[in-house]
Amino acid sequence: MELTHASELAISHQLNVLIVDENEFVHHLLQSSLLDLNIERVSVCTNAYKAVKLCEKNYFHIVICAFNVKSDKDGFHLLEELKDKGYVDKRTVLIFLSSETSESLVNSIIELQPDDFWSKPLSQGKVTERLRYTLGVKKKLFTIFLAFDKKNYAKAIYFADRLLLDSSLKPYFLNILRLKGEAYLRLREFVEAETFYRSLLKSCQHSWVYTGFVNALLNQNKLDEIKDLLSTLVEKPDTRFATYDLLAQYYIDNKRYELAYEQIKLACELSPRNLERQRKLYELARLNGDFSGQYKASKNMVKFAKNSIHQSPVFELNMIRSCLDYANSMSDAQATSIFSDVEKAIKTMENSADTDDKITQLLWVIKARLCTAQGQEEKALNIVENHFSVRLSADVEDNLDKVKVYQELGLKEEMQDLYDVIAKQSEHDSLNNAAINGYIEQRVEHKTQQFSPRKLNQMAVEYYKKARYMSSAKCLEEAVLLSPKNNKFRISLLKVLIKLKEKDQHETKHLELAEETIEKLRYEQLSENDNEVYLQLKNRWQVNSMEN
Repeated sequence: MELTHASELAISHQLNVLIVDENEFVHHLLQSSLLDLNIERVSVCTNAYKAVKLCEKNYFHIVICAFNVKSDKDGFHLLEELKDKGYVDKRTVLIFLSSETSESLVNSIIELQPDDFWSKPLSQGKVTERLRYTLGVKKKLFTIFLAFDKKNYAKAIYFADRLLLDSSLKPYFLNILRLKGEAYLRLREFVEAETFYRSLLKSCQHSWVYTGFVNALLNQNKLDEIKDLLSTLVEKPDTRFATYDLLAQYYIDNKRYELAYEQIKLACELSPRNLERQRKLYELARLNGDFSGQYKASKNMVKFAKNSIHQSPVFELNMIRSCLDYANSMSDAQATSIFSDVEKAIKTMENSADTDDKITQLLWVIKARLCTAQGQEEKALNIVENHFSVRLSADVEDNLDKVKVYQELGLKEEMQDLYDVIAKQSEHDSLNNAAINGYIEQRVEHKTQQFSPRKLNQMAVEYYKKARYMSSAKCLEEAVLLSPKNNKFRISLLKVLIKLKEKDQHETKHLELAEETIEKLRYEQLSENDNEVYLQLKNRWQVNSMEN
């Protein structure tokens, strides 16, 4: 069944309502409020599983859902599933309930676009009043909501313009204008959207007007025109999340990945449940060489995918892969415990009921990577020869993981063949996936580099012991290039560069690199011990420079 005409919302006693809440007192209060509106057909349940089953059998005009439905999945995951399955759309009156009003929860719920958000404890009088108004909005603006559901945004603008001519609808004009602006953005008519929002700003100061205006200008590459406005919006609680999100996408589109990463981190802190945003965080962390940040993002994806429609072993796989990337960006002392975590995670996945032949194949790739990271190249080669599938994966991440094994084992022909496949896959990927495409370009650029940052650091230590300072510096320079967020590598590099100068074995480029390294470390947040070592090395460099 589908709601196709506003008149269906006008017959109160025929409206179907679904209430999802663990608290029976809330059920009774809401049922009493609904009776005040002559709404009698009410279904109640206490968990997400039953809610989905009810939606499979009935069409609900009104859905009232609490966040704290903890018995199977929370209200956020439930609403996400109901929207994905088409049980809830723009024509549905959607109300969200919560006793929690933290900024991160509110931002997450706003992304699901409910018609109203009610904070517990509830008052029967206020519930009746707000539900009457929300139901009125649905009835009066039904044609626009129907056009949105059909993705006919041009028609939505047409209906909005017609409704704005009706003075009796003045109480709903802001709702109409908001939908009209959203339709312009959905159509990617950014010039028209800019004109629309610029005019609206003269008389309306609502947060959605500002964020719509910013969206329109960023998509026209007019960042300089709104720099002052952006500075204001990121300070305001009701606009900062949307502003961070818009800026992140703007910087991704313009391949300014460091700036994009800083913005997406802030957006994820304010609304952590959106998995697509966490995926962007994961990809940008990896692209910027922040393997710790990549690992944290992968863990968040596992956490927030659990019990949702997105739950998949792929998230666990990517967490193990990023854990291994993190270990390979560290020194030996730091990596030992991480390797232990990888081994435990592999065993957990192997023993999982969800592990099929495909997952088993991908775990063999991870095992081979673990062997190369631990210096067991012969064991890794044995895995490649006996357990690697000749079939290529349709997933870029799977192929990227395998190419790392070939690269670390020096299997250049296999590596190049797979890089060619990955390049073709990325060409056909989503336009929004600029971050992963940037990472692939980065990997291709460094494909002649066989060793991980951790291995390069090991080699640098051996060269240093043998007084081969030039070779040691070269290894550390490459390690820093591959793992730019590892300050221990930078400190080690500075130590070797000082030794080169003291032994008078340096070249001009080494002097410049030492100054650059000192300046870079100056702005990093170092541990107390690392900062002490850095200051000692910096002082040693300055004294050495004065003497020469």
